[in-house]
Amino acid sequence: MMPHHVNNLGHVFGGVILAMVDRAAAVTAARHSRRPCVTVSIDRVDFREPIYAGELVTCQALVTFVGHTSMEIGVRVLAENLLTGKERHTNTCFLTFVAVDEQSRPVPVRSLKLETDEEQQRFRDGRRRREVRQALARELGDDQ
Repeated sequence: MMPHHVNNLGHVFGGVILAMVDRAAAVTAARHSRRPCVTVSIDRVDFREPIYAGELVTCQALVTFVGHTSMEIGVRVLAENLLTGKERHTNTCFLTFVAVDEQSRPVPVRSLKLETDEEQQRFRDGRRRREVRQALARELGDDQ
């Protein structure tokens, strides 16, 4: 992170991190679906620790759940002090993407190949998060 990425406290702006997270998730969604993808939502984001100028920020993104046209992408953000090598987990968030065709209409995406217990658990957790998002949208009267 460079000096122009930080606020007056020397902490990287949250929006800078969110932009990085969105890009990492978009690439992951496109690689899975082999289609252009658009961001539908970003779930709750908690910034656990500040990130400082001079630190290397890495976003690790993974497809956690696949519906018919949508995918949930989990992103883990790490900050590394390049001089000490100390790495910190600063936040995790989940984003929903939809694969689209040439007219920007949703298209089906391939399912996930769940081979390990951990992958199956991530998928169940993702399905549950989707159910909660849908229930909240219905409760609030949001169109989904």
